[in-house]
Amino acid sequence: MTRPLNIIGELMNNSFARARKAFLNRDPQGYQHLARLQAEGGATWLDLNLDGTQQLQVRRQEMLDFLPEVIAAIQEATPTPLCFDNPSVDYQRVALEHYDRSKSPAPILNSIAASRERLDEMIDLVRDHDTMVIVMASETFAPGGTAQCMNPQDSLRAAKQFVEILTTKAGRRLDQILIDPGLAPVGADTYGLVNIGLDAMRLISADPDLQGAHMVVGLSNFAWGTPKGVREELEMAYLTLGTEAGLDFAIANPDRIAGPLPKDHPMVAKLREALDQGRPLDGETIDISGFRQIEAVMAICAEAQPVDF
Repeated sequence: MTRPLNIIGELMNNSFARARKAFLNRDPQGYQHLARLQAEGGATWLDLNLDGTQQLQVRRQEMLDFLPEVIAAIQEATPTPLCFDNPSVDYQRVALEHYDRSKSPAPILNSIAASRERLDEMIDLVRDHDTMVIVMASETFAPGGTAQCMNPQDSLRAAKQFVEILTTKAGRRLDQILIDPGLAPVGADTYGLVNIGLDAMRLISADPDLQGAHMVVGLSNFAWGTPKGVREELEMAYLTLGTEAGLDFAIANPDRIAGPLPKDHPMVAKLREALDQGRPLDGETIDISGFRQIEAVMAICAEAQPVDF
């Protein structure tokens, strides 16, 4: 059974021009505008990431100093809960200490992963502030460190490891945990990573120990680098395939993404076929099928108008 899709609005991120302008000007009203815009557009959570990008360098202390003012302003503008998006324990601590639970429901801590520094402290924050939490199931613990999950079974194991940690050490229920299997740019996916993520969601959905947990992806990663004329349809077609596999949260732009396309939409069929091309035939290596998938995606893009990047 397909679950309703929740959009976590992504626009309060310095990758976007309006957020970047608001941060540079230290303008809480700019964040209020973006918060209202996304809430009115149907976002059920609002992602907040003040970190630097290729276009903007940000020192950690700048983020920490501005967070209290920004959070207060956003919570004045809308009761829509926030998703705090940063790998820093200090960022998460300041954000959660200044989040007013009398004004908004539980926030999401985005995210914990095997490679996080001070992971135990991050888990303590989840427990102490009673948050929902995103788990990165695209990497797993390995001897001497961590490793990327290169098959669906590895992602399932990573998800189960973190669910065990969060239920025992942070007192989380399964419905407070969002599992992110990872989402690669489909136009550069020569390793079958998109299919691995979808297959991992199918395994997670079917696992009796994980029933009730949510699944989430960062949607804007998927169509990165594709022509503007096809980007939105590709993203919404992916949502159709993702929700079939169990996806029920996406970090996305609610100003552009209305939700999944109908299952009989031509773009869904084209994307499904392109991803099928990415599955190795008997005797093939993943790089051969991966390039076949990219050729199929390029053919989809070649039909798009306009074709400016």
